[in-house]
Amino acid sequence: MDDIYLFSIDLEDVRFQMADGARFAERVPINARRYLAWLKDKGFRCTFFAAGDVAETYPDLIREILDAGHEVGCHTSRHVPLDRQTPATFRDDLAANIDALRRAGAKDVRGFRAPIFSLTPATAWAYGVLREMGFAYSSSVLPAKNPFYGWPGFGMAPKRIEGVWELPMTVARFGTYVVPPAGGVYFRVLPRPFVLRAARKARGSKRPLLGYAHPYDIDREQERFMHPDIDDSRFYNFLMYYNRGGVFPRLDAILKEGFRIEPYGEFVASL
Repeated sequence: MDDIYLFSIDLEDVRFQMADGARFAERVPINARRYLAWLKDKGFRCTFFAAGDVAETYPDLIREILDAGHEVGCHTSRHVPLDRQTPATFRDDLAANIDALRRAGAKDVRGFRAPIFSLTPATAWAYGVLREMGFAYSSSVLPAKNPFYGWPGFGMAPKRIEGVWELPMTVARFGTYVVPPAGGVYFRVLPRPFVLRAARKARGSKRPLLGYAHPYDIDREQERFMHPDIDDSRFYNFLMYYNRGGVFPRLDAILKEGFRIEPYGEFVASL
């Protein structure tokens, strides 16, 4: 497993999380298809964690993803973090997310990712709900302190909790911070040599490298607006747009290190 790159896409439309989001241009399908084209060119399949509202709005896109052999998992119905939910609302949320994905063609949905990696010690009740709903795995923990959500001390090794495998994000120390070098804004902003060094370290530890991206992470044409869930921070919003043109070259560089991408579900089946 030491050369596996568990690259994934958090398939969400940030416009749906904004009161005035409808006035901005639709960008999710074009960017998702750019990922699909890149993956096809490289000969790999990955996991797309899709929000229910995305599946409802773009069912043809979900079918394209499935037809290309990729795995589709849940990302909640409306991208609501777990600390804003209860076990009861979360159960209903998952049911709606699964239903939307099934109506778009997904038959066996076994994976879950919490919005903003909001699975923490305070929301660990989610594992019981995931087990009840038939999920095999989650990839929802950022095992470090973070301005938003984190679970310091969780560790980077996969763990089985209440019958559900948790695949935590890969993290690495950058100065005084511990960050996920292969994920989202960190992947774009951190120095490229640091990202590649962290990837090699993950391989040396005999663990898979875990990373993620969003449709907007590669979108150099997206309109400028304040992104949701960053507490209206101008600094964080600047980072949301920084180096979007660097994602594919960095992904190519990781593959040149000898990593191969595979869906999360296939990796879990090998545990």
